[in-house]
Amino acid sequence: MSDANRTQMLNSDPNRTVMSGAPVLDPNKTMMGNAPTINATVTIKPIQCPVCKTFNPGGVKFCVECGLIFDRALPADAFGAPAVQLPILLESTGREHPLRAGSTVIGREADIIIADSKVSRKHAQITNANGLIEIEDLGSSNGTKVDGNTVTPGNKIVLTGGEKISFAGVEMTFQVPGSTGTNSTQAFGGNKTAAIAATPRKEVSPATLCWGDQEFALKPGLNTFGRKSENDVAIADPYISGKHGTIEITDQGIFITDIGSTNGMSLNDARLSPNMRTVMTQEDTIKIGDIELKIRLNA
Repeated sequence: MSDANRTQMLNSDPNRTVMSGAPVLDPNKTMMGNAPTINATVTIKPIQCPVCKTFNPGGVKFCVECGLIFDRALPADAFGAPAVQLPILLESTGREHPLRAGSTVIGREADIIIADSKVSRKHAQITNANGLIEIEDLGSSNGTKVDGNTVTPGNKIVLTGGEKISFAGVEMTFQVPGSTGTNSTQAFGGNKTAAIAATPRKEVSPATLCWGDQEFALKPGLNTFGRKSENDVAIADPYISGKHGTIEITDQGIFITDIGSTNGMSLNDARLSPNMRTVMTQEDTIKIGDIELKIRLNA
C-alpha cells in the first residue's frame, strides 16, 4: 500500500523542463559569431602608382592618371619582385608620360596630349613591341624631329634612350629604365635613400607673368593659362576662358597664342586672331576684358 508520509520517486515526465549543467565548449565545433556592425569604421588605403606616383582610390584595377594596370605591377621588394618601370617621354618641367606596351599616339587629341596649336591632333606614334621602341610621324603639319633629324612620314626611327624629340617645336626627352643619362629615371629598391653626385640646385623661372600684385612663374617652353586649375597658370577671373591661351618661352623669344577663347585677347590694343602665334616682349601688355597682364624676364 501507498504510504502518504513516504517520499516516492516519480517517473521522468518527457514534457517537464529539466535543468542541466553548463554546456561544454567543443574546440572542433564551428561556432557562429556576431555579425559585423554597420557602424564599424573600415579604413581603405589609397593605392599609389609606382610609375607616376598618383594616389588612386582603393580597389581600382588601373592608375587613373597613367593607366598602369596594378595587377601587373608590384612595388619594389614586394614578394621579391622588382618595381615596374616603363619608358617615358620627359617634359622640360619634369613631368613624365609613361609609354605602355603597344602603340602610344602623341598629339592634341591623343594618348599623350600636347596642348599646342602647332601640334597636329594625331601627330606622331611611338611603338613599344618585341623589345624594340620606334617612333614615326603620322603625317603631321609641322613635323617631328629626333635629335634635330626630321622623321619622314611612313618611316620609323629606333629609339634607344636619351633622344631629344621635337613635336612641332615642343621638345621632350625619351628615356628608358636603367639609362645613365643625366636626367634618367632610376628606381632604388629597399626604400633606401640614394646618394646624389651633385648638390641639387633651385630652378629659376626664366620669366614671370604679372597680374596686378599677383605673379605667376613661367617655365621654359610652353605654358598654358586659363581659369581652370589644370593650366600651368590658373587665373581666377570671369573674363578668362577655362583654357584661354599659351605663352612660350624659347631661345628665339616670347610667343603668345589665343587658343580659341570666348573673349579673346589683345596685344597693345591689337586684337589677336585665334591660333595665331605672335611674338611679344616684356614691354608689351596683354589685355583680356578688363584685366591686363605683363611678362617680366628674370635675369
